[in-house]
Amino acid sequence: MFSLVFLVLLLCKSHGLVSGLNSEGSALLSFKQSIYQDPEGSLGNWNSSDENPCSWNGITCKDQKVVSVSIPKGELYGFLPSVLGSLSDLRHVNLRSNRFYGSLPAELFEAKGLQSLVLYGNSLSGSLPNEFWKLKYLQNLDFSQNFFNGSLPTSIVQCKRLKTLDLSQNNFTGSLPQGFGTGLVSLEKLNLSFNKFNGSIPSDMGNLSSLQGTVDLSHNHFYGSIPATLGNLPEKVYIDLTYNNLSGPIPQNGALMNRGPTAFIGNPGLCGPPLKNPCSSGTPDASSPSSFPFLPNNSPSQDSDNSGKGEKERGLSKSAVIAIIVSDVIGICLIALLFSYCYSRVCACGKDKDENGYGFEKGRKEMRECLCFRRDESETLSENVEQHDLVPLDTQLAFDLDELLKASAFVLGKSGIGIVYKVVLEDGLTLAVRRLGEGGSQRFKEFQTEVEAIGKLRHPNLVTLRAYYWSAEEKLLIYDYISNGSLASALHGKPGMVSFTPLSWSLRLKIIKGIAKGLVYLHEFSPKKYVHGDLKPSNVLLGHNMEPHISDFGLASLAHIAGGSPTLQSSRIPTEKTQDKQQKITSSEVAMVTLSTNLGSYYQAPEALKVVKPSQKWDVYSYGVILLEMISGRSPVVQVGTSEMELVLWIELCIEEQKPLLDVLDPNLVPDVDKEEEIIAVLKIAMACVQTSPERRPTMRHILDVLNRLAVSSD
Repeated sequence: MFSLVFLVLLLCKSHGLVSGLNSEGSALLSFKQSIYQDPEGSLGNWNSSDENPCSWNGITCKDQKVVSVSIPKGELYGFLPSVLGSLSDLRHVNLRSNRFYGSLPAELFEAKGLQSLVLYGNSLSGSLPNEFWKLKYLQNLDFSQNFFNGSLPTSIVQCKRLKTLDLSQNNFTGSLPQGFGTGLVSLEKLNLSFNKFNGSIPSDMGNLSSLQGTVDLSHNHFYGSIPATLGNLPEKVYIDLTYNNLSGPIPQNGALMNRGPTAFIGNPGLCGPPLKNPCSSGTPDASSPSSFPFLPNNSPSQDSDNSGKGEKERGLSKSAVIAIIVSDVIGICLIALLFSYCYSRVCACGKDKDENGYGFEKGRKEMRECLCFRRDESETLSENVEQHDLVPLDTQLAFDLDELLKASAFVLGKSGIGIVYKVVLEDGLTLAVRRLGEGGSQRFKEFQTEVEAIGKLRHPNLVTLRAYYWSAEEKLLIYDYISNGSLASALHGKPGMVSFTPLSWSLRLKIIKGIAKGLVYLHEFSPKKYVHGDLKPSNVLLGHNMEPHISDFGLASLAHIAGGSPTLQSSRIPTEKTQDKQQKITSSEVAMVTLSTNLGSYYQAPEALKVVKPSQKWDVYSYGVILLEMISGRSPVVQVGTSEMELVLWIELCIEEQKPLLDVLDPNLVPDVDKEEEIIAVLKIAMACVQTSPERRPTMRHILDVLNRLAVSSD
């Protein structure tokens, strides 16, 4: 009987404690229940024994009412419950850089006083609710770096007070809603980059007079012409339209004037300044209100009786003008034919070699190419530029420019930073030559300083730069040729290849350690303590004994100085217009280049797209993704059912679900399952490297120390 009374009292006491917590506290406890993992203990003091939640971590109250829920970078893993919308006085929600997944509940918009909703850096997906019209006071909306899809709700244009709209790095589709420019009149920051938005750019965007900084519409599928009204934006605004499907002339007014070509690259259909490709005569001038040129008899005569006299006074007749134009065209064509003939004579170098059997048989997929490096000894350069012969960076260099120009060559690959050729000299020496293209004739001294600094780097796990050539029309980098292709091909095979020999675990571990050694040298022992910035399997080449050689370090800087357009954001796909018209490439090579460029962004650290100054921790993150790829045998994007998931997130999910190692392991490594301890040790290193926070990633020196302690005999 006593026990029964005690139990009743205990239950009553417990009930009293729960009932003591107000309704907002109960709602937040429901939110806590939707969190499956809280490794940082961010919600550790959220207790039902409190009267209200105002003393809880991340909670701010005013007059005992919750006005802010802010738990950034807490690694919270769970979903967003609808109960947050019941917090009637809620003004600010900041849950950035966590691991929330699932959809955004429409009930959240019942908190009609919301001013700031920041959810970037999570794994949220699905389409956005259409209840934005309820958020009349919303000023800051940041959903970047998630997996949201679908079109942008039309009701968002009713958020008249919205100042920041960042939807970058999602999967949004469709066109921007009607009234986008006239509705969001308070907008100061706009970033829609790295999505799949399509349709035309709204002409009313020119009404967003409060915009500041960069208006980023890059890496989408916008098509049609650039509306001239964009020039009405404040002149200090930088408009980034790169990598869309825009076409036609670039308007030359207001904020669109005096912009370099970097704001428009990746749109093959665009023409006119500041791009080099001129608009055709039939293309209307975007800066002119009329699409028809003025001819004398376009204007009505003032006196029909004096029409002949007036025509003479006004100038040439229409037929005379047409005759002049036709003669000019014929003259230009003759000059072009003459130039083509002379150029073909210069380009005969490699063809003769091939006809004499100095090349590859017709059945090979690799296309033989003539390098056609033009060198006009009589060409006059700017007084600020020096004309050079081949400049050696190695005292043992045993060839000159003439030998290089006469060599047989074929394409290894091409990207946004030029074409790479395999060149075989007459004495059998094989080299890799990267052609940076034409343009940029004013910065030789800067190029010389940078290229010679790179040429001094010597390490067994780096590709050695042997020489370079600079002229107004050609910039060449000459490297050692690495014989066994890239790590990407070794892991996944080449396009069209039926079968290939997979790498054993001992070879993979050898490569893993070699890459680490090369990065440690770049980070700590090179004179400038380089950051590679674009590390991925296609940039790791394998030598005769499968030793890794890191390539392309410092390349972006050289391409920029040389006047090229480096494209390290790997989702940028190179176009034929960026290459020499004589260039040929097989479909297999195109597939490999496209695959590499499309997947490259998944190797980049999350902060690389937001921070301008490169950090060595960028390379650490990229290295971690490469390790995961070598362990799992999967690409950086994993197909899960009908959807796609980043490899990093997929591995994290497998670990959380405590799946066995065999579920994660590359099937080709099953024979090496006895090396489980080593594989798990490397997996732990990889997971440390891909931490979202750069500060939590180890240094390459620490990584190499851990690898060296593994009991292996692969070196």
